Parts: sequence; C-alpha cells; structure tokens
Amino acid sequence: MPSSLAALALLAPALLVAVALLGMALPGLRPHAVLLASRLATIAGLILAFLAAALVIAHGPLTSKLIGSSGLGFSVRLDAVSCSMFLLVAFIGLIVIQYSRNYLDGDARQGAFLGGLCLTLAAVMLLVLAGNLVQLAAAWIATSLSLHRLLVFYRERPAALIAARKKFITARIGDACLIGACVLLAKAFGSSDIASILAQAHQLDKDTSSATTHIAAWLIGFAALLKSAQFPTHGWLPEVMETPTPVSALLHAGIINAGGFLVIRFAEVMLLSAPSLHLIAIVGGFTALFGGVVMLTQTSVKASLAWSTIAQMGFMLLQCGFGAFSIALLHIVAHSLYKAHAFLSSGSIIEISRSAWKPDMLTKPQAGRIIASLVLALLLYASTGWLFGMFTEKSAAVISLGAILIMGLSLLIAESLQGRIEARVIGRIVLAAGAASCAYFLLQKGAAALTASTLPIAPPPDSAGVAIMVLVIVSFATVTLLQILAPTRSVGRAWRIARVHLANGLYVNACFNRLVGALRRPATSTH
Repeated sequence: MPSSLAALALLAPALLVAVALLGMALPGLRPHAVLLASRLATIAGLILAFLAAALVIAHGPLTSKLIGSSGLGFSVRLDAVSCSMFLLVAFIGLIVIQYSRNYLDGDARQGAFLGGLCLTLAAVMLLVLAGNLVQLAAAWIATSLSLHRLLVFYRERPAALIAARKKFITARIGDACLIGACVLLAKAFGSSDIASILAQAHQLDKDTSSATTHIAAWLIGFAALLKSAQFPTHGWLPEVMETPTPVSALLHAGIINAGGFLVIRFAEVMLLSAPSLHLIAIVGGFTALFGGVVMLTQTSVKASLAWSTIAQMGFMLLQCGFGAFSIALLHIVAHSLYKAHAFLSSGSIIEISRSAWKPDMLTKPQAGRIIASLVLALLLYASTGWLFGMFTEKSAAVISLGAILIMGLSLLIAESLQGRIEARVIGRIVLAAGAASCAYFLLQKGAAALTASTLPIAPPPDSAGVAIMVLVIVSFATVTLLQILAPTRSVGRAWRIARVHLANGLYVNACFNRLVGALRRPATSTH
C-alpha cells in the first residue's frame, strides 16, 4: 500500500504538464486560465512534496511499481535524497511562478512563458523522483530541452542565442554520457530499477567490481561535470543573463544542481570507482577556486551571481569527490534557496550594498593581524568541532571541508581587523564566525542523520585522495591570502592587468567559443 501511495507524487509533474499544454493553447497577454492554473499546480506540487516526505518518515524509503512494462515507464523512488529535492524544486517553482506572474505582466507571450516554466519544472520533478534508469535519462534530457526553449525566449537577442547554442552542445554531450552510463548500469546489475542497483552496489567492493561499473561511474562523473557548468565548459552560464530573471532564478537555484544530484543519487556506484571521485574532486575544486576569483572581478550583479553559481557547483562537486554526499545534498538545498532569493531580489542589491558596513580594505594588512585572524578562526573551529564531536568521528572529508571553512572565517575576521580597530565591529564579526562554525557542524550532523538510511558514509581516503585533499586545502589557503592582500595592491600595474584577465575568465570561454563555432552566424537566405 505505501508503495502505491508513492506513485501519487507523479501527480505534481502531471499537473504542471497540463498547465504547459494550456499555455500552448493560450500563449498571449494575461491569460487568466494559465495564471490561475500555474498557481494552483505549483501549490498542489508543494503539498504533494510534503506528503511524500511524510510517507518516507512513516514507512522509510519506497519505490512505486512501474507504470509501464519491460522497464519502460514511470516509477517513483522516495527517500531522503528525492524528497529533499522534490520539496526544494516544488518550493522554488511556486516562488518563481508567482514572481513571473508580475514580472512578465504585459508581455505579449506571457502564457507561453508560464507554460514553458511549468514544463521545465515538471521535467525536473520527474528527474528527482525517478525510480528507474529510463525515466531518469528521459527526464534529464527533457529538462535540458525545455530549459533551452526558455533561454531563447527572446529570439531577437543575439547574445542569448549564442549562449543557448553553447549550452545545447554541452548538454548533448552530457546526455550521451548519461545514456551510456544507464546502459552499462543496467547491463552490470541486470535491472533498470535504481533502488535495486544501489542495493547491489552497496554489497560490492571497489576492488572486485566489474570494469563495466567503473566505466559507468566515469560516465556519470562526466555527465555531472558537464551539467553543472564546470571548467572548461562553464562559459555558457554567465552568458545566459539575456533570459528573463525568473529563468535565471530557476536555472541557478534548481536545474544547475542536476549534476550534483546525479552523483549523490548514484553514490553507492561512485564509491566503487575511486578514480572517478578523484576526477570530480579535482575539477570541482579547481572550478570553485577559479569561479570564486573571477566572481570578485565582476561589475555586473547578475554576472557576479553567475560566477558564484559556477564556484558553488564546483565546491559541491568537490564535496561529492571527497565522499561527503550528505554535506553535498545540504549544500544543494542551501545554495538553491540563497541563489533564488539573490536573483529575484537582484534589483535591490545596489541599495543593500550601499547601506552595508564595509571594511577599510585599502590599508595595508599587517602580518600580525593576519596571523591573529587565522588563530582566532582556528580556535573557533576547534572549540565548536570539539563540542559536536568532530574529533571522535575522524572523518577526513569533514575535517578537510572544515579546514576550508577556517579560511573563510579567517578572511572574515581579517577584514574586520583592517584599518582602525573597533571593538564593536570585531565583536560582531567574531560572533558571526562562531555562529557559522556552529551552523556548519550542526547542519552537517543533521544532514548525516537525515540521510543515514539512504547515503553511504564517506570512506577513508586512499593515498591519491589524501594528496588531493592536501592540494585543495593549500590552494584555498593561497587564494584566501591573495584575497586579503589584493585590495591594497589594486593600484599596481601587475594587479590591474591581472584583474582584466580574470574579469574575462582568462579567455577560456573565448577558446570554447571557437571550438564549438558558437560565434559563427548562420548563413542568411538569399531568397
């Protein structure tokens, strides 16, 4: 009976598809039926997401019966991962649809736009709820294709067409990787049911798993990197700002997370291939550093947010590469909520920035103050970590990611020590840093407990994994130090030149443009 109830979750994407069809029938200005239906469908979707979560809490992980035959059809997998993502997508979808009702008011194609949004939301829901490989792959592709229609909603904007073309090419390569992975997984485990595959993978050892499983893990990793706009195929993401703001919010807060969700969903399979996780950690860690540094040089609010998303997706995949899947899932939820709010409120960011306190960054930082900020950050981290029992768990992944948190805290404290020292400001910063440390460990504990029955615990790293962790920590420490020193040296010629190159992303995107021929205009007809 509970497994039959799980299938009711499919009503949410079904209602959204119905709204999309209604939008196709009424694509024009202020279609009352589409406006009302989109609101009701998203509210119903959120209610169904809560009911699905309640069902899992009451009965544990569930998989509905296949609605179809021979492995082809629809089925729902409900567990901590899918329910978290279902709730997230339903909530963000409700907010974005409500925002779009006002944002697109007066647009000649308002009905078509709302229909496109609902279709994209339906595809994402089918993806996160997928109980079998066929549905997963189909929803993955459908999400990309429906998003493409939204990216080129204003076809008169050449920049939007170029960015969407690059996204289209990258996405098709990712689709091929995922389809290949699904075929290999079905062959290796003799089933297309995701729950069955994960259960069998859990019983295997990475030293005895087949070559087919290893190749499938590599393909999953490649698909995730391509979907999440990781270096060097990241260039399309900052260029899709020509699309309406609701699309940007949905893309950056929801769809871009699909790569990380894929790795988390197949965590048991990924643990069978340590090299695939190493690849994800290396590419994700580099992208996090690269995107974060480039973000600091942007002058446009939306461009800065786009580079922030690239960096955040890199850091999330770094967590996956370390095997910290529960933390990565928590990262997805937190980043999505933050980024949706950031894009939808981007119009007021200038006023917020003007009213915010800013440290004196032009005063040359003193070595003693930098060391003091690092020591204070270490003390805060160590004390909170001891309170939450971090040192008894001895999780290399948690400790490594916590070390990166220390650098963020030390940067925050170092900024408060710039220029004239004010006790009030320092006290507030220290309290904020302490609260951030407590939040990190508290949320980490909560995420681990929530996903204990679904996601595996991060295993001890091998020698290559340890080397990658050390490299990542040293790299983040170096960038943190440069971030402290850079503002005081911004007047220097070398730093100004470096800033120009960084603002252009070191021209990696220009090379990608030439590679895919995205800048070549289609030939015009002579007829």
